[in-house]
Amino acid sequence: MTGQEEPNNQAGVSDITVQEKTGKTWDEWFQILDSAGYASMNHKRIVAFLADNYPIEAWWQQQVTVAYEQARGMRQKHQTPAGFQVSSSKTLNVPVSELYAAWMDETVRSKWLPEQTFTIRKATLDKSLRITWPDGSYLDVYFYPKGDTKSQVAVQQSRLESAERVAQAKQFWAQALSRLKGILEE
Repeated sequence: MTGQEEPNNQAGVSDITVQEKTGKTWDEWFQILDSAGYASMNHKRIVAFLADNYPIEAWWQQQVTVAYEQARGMRQKHQTPAGFQVSSSKTLNVPVSELYAAWMDETVRSKWLPEQTFTIRKATLDKSLRITWPDGSYLDVYFYPKGDTKSQVAVQQSRLESAERVAQAKQFWAQALSRLKGILEE
């Protein structure tokens, strides 16, 4: 350290940023919510309190609420009201249509995502997939063109049952997307 104190980070956001965007530091927000008795309230009630009493954007109402819940032990990292979620993404040197096809074509998919059967609930060509995974969790897969010959895939797996499952899913998707990249870019 250089003699300066490390900034107070909550839910991945620094004190400096939250103060710039909301006018208050994390400690000030937590003191407000503690004083108002929100340490035992649910997420919706905390957000409603912030919306009714403070002129901050809806995204920041959610961010302050999640950070408060995590700081007070009411929510774990990656936890949502519907369980836990994790995200992973990878940029590949292939057109978005080729990346999308690698998810849709079972022969190609079996090379990078072996022994996985799942149900596609909704598919939007070259844009997104909604999938039910074998364990009952949900996948939202998004495809982003990054020019004519480059694209990105982003996978969000939700409704996971535990923080331990988040760690497993994070590792699984990092490896699977790396295999996908290796196959498509060979």
